[in-house]
Amino acid sequence: MLQSRIYLKVLLTAALGLALLPFNKALAQNEESYVGELGFTAGGAHYFGDLNTHTGLQAIKPAVGIYYRKYFNGYVGARAHFRFMQLGYSDVYNTNSFQRRRNLSFNTDLYELAVQGDFNFFRFEPGSDNYRFSPYLTLGASFFHFNPYAYYQNNKYFLQPLHTEGQGTSRFPDRKPYQLYSYAWLIGGGFKYSLNRRLNIGVECLFRFTQTDYLDDVSTTYAGMDAFAAKPDGSNTIAAILQDRSAVTGPPIGEMGRQRGNSRDKDQFATIEVTLGILFTSYRCKF
Repeated sequence: MLQSRIYLKVLLTAALGLALLPFNKALAQNEESYVGELGFTAGGAHYFGDLNTHTGLQAIKPAVGIYYRKYFNGYVGARAHFRFMQLGYSDVYNTNSFQRRRNLSFNTDLYELAVQGDFNFFRFEPGSDNYRFSPYLTLGASFFHFNPYAYYQNNKYFLQPLHTEGQGTSRFPDRKPYQLYSYAWLIGGGFKYSLNRRLNIGVECLFRFTQTDYLDDVSTTYAGMDAFAAKPDGSNTIAAILQDRSAVTGPPIGEMGRQRGNSRDKDQFATIEVTLGILFTSYRCKF
């Protein structure tokens, strides 16, 4: 009787083991995959346009951001990236005699929402020994808000409402007030390195070709002092003063029709950022 019970116990144990074998095999074949990455960026931003025609880098300003990247495989991903940055420049940085005489300047806060596709040159698998580093190319588009301003006698003035180039006036019916929203095409690249299965670090440089020529409030020709009505006491309005600031450097040069900017080229800006990404994983079973 005792032997029968032992045999029965062995048979039941074996049967249970066989029954659980598919599940044990499936558990053994669990596969970890990277589905997403929440990241943070910080670095510098720089403007290129009518006040900076020779790619000077004298006015780098801060840029910070947050993004979420979706991984499709070890080579391709897509992300949404929100950034805040500051841009600005001044003619005091220029060596060209006309630009220094022009004496214009601007600053702006810029808020950007970008959609980017990332393409790794090497297979990238965070946490692995062989695929933890890759340079990459990134392409995309962004929508952004800006609002240029300048200082005069220690007071801050937003420039778009002043219509400094005669926008919206009867004298210049073809010049419409510019919008404070625009979009840009993005191209850039960088490299990233996986510290472990949870963290990535990297560096990225990104250039924007915007669809506005008014990041700096400068685009076409001077409107001239006559385009701005004087105050009741006969003094110049702040719009008239800020449309031509050359009087600080010599005789005023801002007569109507004289070149103030270059409307053929749109403004541009770029960022260089350090990135820190927190990885998200999922597990799936192979049957």
